[in-house]
Amino acid sequence: MEDALTQPVEVAIACLRYDDPQRGDLYLMQLRDDLPNIAWPAHWAFFGGHLEQGENPSVAMRRELLEEIGHAPKQLTLYRSDTTSRAVIRHVFQGTLGVSLDQLCLQEGEDMGLFTPQELRSGALFSQKLGRTRKIAQPHLEILLEILET
Repeated sequence: MEDALTQPVEVAIACLRYDDPQRGDLYLMQLRDDLPNIAWPAHWAFFGGHLEQGENPSVAMRRELLEEIGHAPKQLTLYRSDTTSRAVIRHVFQGTLGVSLDQLCLQEGEDMGLFTPQELRSGALFSQKLGRTRKIAQPHLEILLEILET
């Protein structure tokens, strides 16, 4: 039997698109807390988190969104499960954010925002709340760029 330390961590993350009448397609991002014990501290990333033992990725995704922003879209579709890393399996979901940013309640992270594809492609985003620019976590940036190409 394999040691528990060699088992990859499974996470579910959501790429949520918001259709803004003035700005077009925007994507919801979370500025992660600046804590040394988490992955990608002080970086922009998708909302989401770890699967609990025996939890289905789809169930985990809805749970995480409700815990982190108080909202889960009606429709979430599995985009892909990324198993290229030996340490992390990312279940990437896509959905449409059917509510405005002011209807979300940030429960985890330092900030959140809706960003244009051009802003996302830059690899760094400005936090209105903190008044500074932070990078997008590399794995999340790679997924974003792939999604924006389709």
